[in-house]
Amino acid sequence: MSQEAWSSGGSRHDAHDPADDTSDRLYTPEDFAAYAARRENRDGGAGEREPITYGDPLTDPLPSTQPPAETPPPPAAQPSTPPPAYRPSTPPPAGPPPAAGPPATRPPVTSAPVAAPPAQPETDDGGDVRRFMSATDFLDRRDAEQEHGPATWGWRGKVRRWSGGLITPRMGPDELAYEQDRATIQRDFDGPRTIAFINPKGGAAKTTGVLAAGFTFGTVRGGGVVAWDNNETRGTLGIRGTRSAHRNTTRELLEDLERFTDVYQSRIGDLGAFVRSQGDAHFDVLASDERPDVTGTIRASDFDSVHKLLERFYRVILIDTGNNMRAENWLAAAGAADLLVVTSTVREDTGYSGLWMLDALQDAGYQDLKHKTVTVLSDPSANVDAKLAADLVDVYQQRTRGVYRVPYDPALVAGSVVPYAQLSENTRMQWLRACAGMAAAL
Repeated sequence: MSQEAWSSGGSRHDAHDPADDTSDRLYTPEDFAAYAARRENRDGGAGEREPITYGDPLTDPLPSTQPPAETPPPPAAQPSTPPPAYRPSTPPPAGPPPAAGPPATRPPVTSAPVAAPPAQPETDDGGDVRRFMSATDFLDRRDAEQEHGPATWGWRGKVRRWSGGLITPRMGPDELAYEQDRATIQRDFDGPRTIAFINPKGGAAKTTGVLAAGFTFGTVRGGGVVAWDNNETRGTLGIRGTRSAHRNTTRELLEDLERFTDVYQSRIGDLGAFVRSQGDAHFDVLASDERPDVTGTIRASDFDSVHKLLERFYRVILIDTGNNMRAENWLAAAGAADLLVVTSTVREDTGYSGLWMLDALQDAGYQDLKHKTVTVLSDPSANVDAKLAADLVDVYQQRTRGVYRVPYDPALVAGSVVPYAQLSENTRMQWLRACAGMAAAL
């Protein structure tokens, strides 16, 4: 095709504005900035979206119910200008190409819309921030709202039985206190707990107290309890507890302690060759040395070794201490105990002995004895001096965190194996109350 034909056939192309031909054009940064400004004015910012952030539904406060503040309308779009003309030349100029047409205009600077004030967290009447209830909070609230079953004691229980269950009175105060004491004893601990029964005088009801507490903790908690006779020579806990097929004691356990050094291979069943099960009482007894041909005493290091072993297999450890508070193992037990139980009978000599012991421990540097000690006063006979009992209760309340009276029980007088099933109802109730106080102190 000739140049004329091309010219005559291309009249449509001749009318095309050279400024619109951008196929071979080289853009400058100023051209891109002007183009972006014109596109932003034409779209009006409609394509921009603010990111949505989601909070934590368990910890963030509830959102405010205030209506969002109105935002001003977007600014009017500015008229766009045609792209600047560009005429290529050969060779290319050294400087930037001259721009044809009016210079690119920038959009007017407008102030950002005023943001709505932050939502204020909702608060309750006390001024505390209200938060969402978690799943744990829901279960805790449900557990706290549960009520005890219908009454089974006294006239309330008789009415329920006579009515065939049509009338179900609530528990009376005595029955309700009984259920609360059981719940306190059954509470979970974050580790093994050690309770030492102490009084340097013989006949202060330490051994019977340990056995009664073992019976109470064992039957209410369902096991995981051991009573340990930590006498430095020979005690009577093994004699007062239920007999076993073996006669092994703390001495034999110390001699065979190496078999328990491997924590992955040793088992509580292996410990059964040294402790004595108390049957339906659901606790074990570790007796002190009973061999007459053995000399020597239990040292502080021996106590530590046995105590660490028992902590691996039992949750509650009850220690019957001897009468020599200067012995190494006695002092080691007092130092390792989470709670001290001062046992005494309603007698002036045993009461004085317990107070003298507290004075000696305080002088020796034992701290916070009042909050770490409870007292159990036992009646030595059916008739006791009421004035002396009141005086002992008063003075021990000043020295310890709680005082618990347990009655005289003929089943404990003989000095033989304690018949747990023959303990009176009053004895069981008072020891339940005393053990609940011990568990609360732990």
